[in-house]
Amino acid sequence: MRPHPDPAAIDGLDLLDPRLHADHDLTPVWRWLRAHDPVRRHDRFWSVTRHADVLRVIRDPATFTSLQGNMLRTLLRGHDPGAGKMIVVTDGPKHAGLRRLLTPGFGPRTLGPVTHSITEATRDLLGALVERGGGDFVAEVAAQVPLRAICELLGVPERDRQRVLELTGEAMLGEVEQGHTSMDARIAQSEILLYYTHLAAQRRAAPGEDVISLLVSAGLTEEEVLLNCYNLIIGGDETARLAMAGGLLALATYEEQWARLRADPGLVPAAVEEILRWTTPAAHVGRAATRDTELAGRQIAAGDVVALWTVSANRDESVFDGPDRFDVGRAPNRHLTFGYGPHFCLGAQLARAELTALLTELRETVTAVEVTGPVTWLPSNFVNGLATLPVKLA
Repeated sequence: MRPHPDPAAIDGLDLLDPRLHADHDLTPVWRWLRAHDPVRRHDRFWSVTRHADVLRVIRDPATFTSLQGNMLRTLLRGHDPGAGKMIVVTDGPKHAGLRRLLTPGFGPRTLGPVTHSITEATRDLLGALVERGGGDFVAEVAAQVPLRAICELLGVPERDRQRVLELTGEAMLGEVEQGHTSMDARIAQSEILLYYTHLAAQRRAAPGEDVISLLVSAGLTEEEVLLNCYNLIIGGDETARLAMAGGLLALATYEEQWARLRADPGLVPAAVEEILRWTTPAAHVGRAATRDTELAGRQIAAGDVVALWTVSANRDESVFDGPDRFDVGRAPNRHLTFGYGPHFCLGAQLARAELTALLTELRETVTAVEVTGPVTWLPSNFVNGLATLPVKLA
């Protein structure tokens, strides 16, 4: 179990430090901020920690824009290279247009076959882990299922998928290492972009029904196609991977909740939402103020960087009864894991399908979950979750 920092020492905590988030459970710090300083000024940015204030900001893209970036790292650097081109860092008509374009790729017609593949992949990977007597759940299951689903949505041919999975894993690992991108990750990212450049060219010549075909058929530039492909790969992987791993750890830790879930299949949908709230894979969402404004009595100046700590909002006492209690039957559950409003996550239903497949398979084939070694956390102030989870499933 990770130690809790003393909230009284808040002035000495660097929320930008990736190791702080990996090495400590900041739950008491978020609780103190919500109660005493919910919109807090740091040296270079504001922290917003209450559910209502986070909602207010993400509902108002005219005042709090995504165009300069959506995470502290890029916002504090002053720009995001995908701004105005990639769906997560666009606003207004451009964002609405990209969303209309991509929505069919995540609709029931497309997700139906993908959901079937998710179920099969989960069964195969989980079964193999059981047969081996255990292993690292993150590497062997949680990292595999979402990437396979994204490859299918993007129309990656079966023969190429293993290599694409390997490259994407290398790229994403480097993205969070110590808060910077490693050389190996940069090489992997370049290879991924080169691969999708070739795939996009093939789709221009012979469109299909996959997401890349939707992008190229809309007349987007090659750069816009590649940036949005990369965004979908990273975003489509992280939420499900981190939620699956954190969810299994929660079930192993709170045995009475695992027993409830095993006894009642009707709890699976509620358990999916609780895992999404409990794990909150994106610790924060970043915005920049476009004009002088006021938030919870604080004066925010035009150009100020604002960090919306979703990881705190999802534990807000004014919204959730017993927010620090893991409850597979929790209802209602107004978590903000997928955001809200214009930037609500396109892949929300895909992530839910992946978690549903995992919980269903666990219920049907596993009786006990045992953590067999040290659990490690990703060093990042942006993604929130496990790097390793050694387990034995029986």
